[in-house]
Amino acid sequence: MSAVQSYKSHARWDPAFHFFVAPVMLLNVVAVSVWYYRHYAQHVHSGMWLVLLSMALLILAIKSRSNALKVQDRLIRLEERLRLASLVSHSELVELESLTVDQYVGLRFASNPELPDLARRAVREKMTRSQIKQAIVAWRADHDRV
Repeated sequence: MSAVQSYKSHARWDPAFHFFVAPVMLLNVVAVSVWYYRHYAQHVHSGMWLVLLSMALLILAIKSRSNALKVQDRLIRLEERLRLASLVSHSELVELESLTVDQYVGLRFASNPELPDLARRAVREKMTRSQIKQAIVAWRADHDRV
């Protein structure tokens, strides 16, 4: 991906998950539920099991995606802590200890020159991920997001 990133264009869709796996799993829950409703008398126990199994598959798909994103956010926090450590003094780094994972995720797009000031501002003003991203002047692209 060589497209220029900005606040408006940085969100990433995973076509396989967002446009295939999740819709198919959701459709499966609906289809099995409708089938169970129509054939309840003949399939009381097996139908209930199929509905439960369909819901479990949908939840599995969603949790797999969300857990991958949580791990990635923790890695981003580590990367950004290391980057900040190379850009600010030890005393400033202590001041920035209160940054949250969400704030680190927003800061990953800031260029090196603006990162220290933006990090201080994020701590002082308790900025959200979105507010941090909107405040970035020199955007540093991240094309490796899951």
